[in-house]
Amino acid sequence: MMKNIPYRFYLTEEQMPKAWYNLRSAMKDKPDPMLNPATLKPVTADDLRPVFCDELVRQELDDSTDYFPIPQPILDLYRVYRPSPLIRAYNLEKALGTPAKIYYKFEGNNTSGSHKLNSAIAQAYYAKAQGLTTLTTETGAGQWGTALAEACASFGLDLTVYMVKGSYNQKPYRKDVMHTFGAEVIASPSDTTNAGRAILAGDPDTSGSLGCAISEAVEKAVTSENCRYVLGSVLNQVLLHQSIIGLECYEAFQQIGDYPDLIIGCAGGGSNLGGLIAPFMRDKLQNKADPRVIAVEPASCPSLTRGRYAYDFCDTGRITPMAKMYTLGCGFIPAPNHAGGLRYHGMSPVLSKLYHDGYIEARSYKQTEVFDAAVQFARIETILPAPESSHAIRAAIDEALRCKETGEAKTILFGLTGTGYFDMAAYTLYYDGKMTDRVPTDAELEAAFAKLPDIGA
Repeated sequence: MMKNIPYRFYLTEEQMPKAWYNLRSAMKDKPDPMLNPATLKPVTADDLRPVFCDELVRQELDDSTDYFPIPQPILDLYRVYRPSPLIRAYNLEKALGTPAKIYYKFEGNNTSGSHKLNSAIAQAYYAKAQGLTTLTTETGAGQWGTALAEACASFGLDLTVYMVKGSYNQKPYRKDVMHTFGAEVIASPSDTTNAGRAILAGDPDTSGSLGCAISEAVEKAVTSENCRYVLGSVLNQVLLHQSIIGLECYEAFQQIGDYPDLIIGCAGGGSNLGGLIAPFMRDKLQNKADPRVIAVEPASCPSLTRGRYAYDFCDTGRITPMAKMYTLGCGFIPAPNHAGGLRYHGMSPVLSKLYHDGYIEARSYKQTEVFDAAVQFARIETILPAPESSHAIRAAIDEALRCKETGEAKTILFGLTGTGYFDMAAYTLYYDGKMTDRVPTDAELEAAFAKLPDIGA
């Protein structure tokens, strides 16, 4: 029988997961392997070691191990802000007049303000354990760069962050937080790398993209001594680390005697959604339960809902391995009016495979629709949500209202991945009526698809 649920339900520290869950181990049909662009053969550990830490390479390529123990130094840092709360949105339920039960997992209770710290701590730890001294990365809206700067400060590592130029200009305080933790922050594309200079030569006024920033960060890593590159989303290793979100949710639902009928998460590269759904998708794949899973993305960067399932480069400069994923083309750059993150041209190969095989649904929303939901949620639940998380909020509200129409008392879980205090410029545009809904045309997408790599059979 379901217990009387408090507004915020916390696991104890002793109940916090001690191992990450590898969702790929439950997938009968595995994601297609990444390909070496020179040979068009599956990448090997030797191909990846010049770019990634050795242990992260092992995690990246392992699709059979169920659980990876979390090293004690990582657990020690996790305990600063974990377990995170599972919150019952009683006030939102009442305001909507829905019979649905709405829960959200809140990942904003840390300095980075988002879920990104879960993987940042892990990746920084493995770099330090290997004896490295420097890391490079990219960041879009700034959550990942902030999280990694915080993690690198904890382990005494230097960090260079290539920040998408549009966000770099829109969010000066994100840069200041990264600087506070000792990181160097460079607007991307920049004139500090060959990749950046080439991109600027083609479009000097570009607002940049995550693909551009990845190219620069990877180049910096492979040309610098004792340095490696780390990524905040998309890759298998990142979804592995983020599984702690879903594992905590799973245990919490067991404690309160409930189980979600519907799981909703925003989707850019896939890290938060992949982590949130991991144990529940395991149940679905093993026919133990059948929750609906909805990936929600911006209409301005719709990789799942309008992209192609194909091999593509993970970066704009075409120097990384190719991944089989839903993609808009590695040269795709979201419109400058795009607010927040969720601006990567592709989707995690794991989530792409699950979507392609029918285990996940996907939908997209325009910016104004998302901010409508963000403001409604903030006024009712008292948390100012990040634009990214607000995509999930929009879908959760719509599903709860659908339950009101049908009378179904479903249990809805969504991921509230972070807070929106560094996104006030976007909120200002919304309040001033200046926010626009720029959506790529079919012709624009077809032009990008025409440049997808031709790898034959």
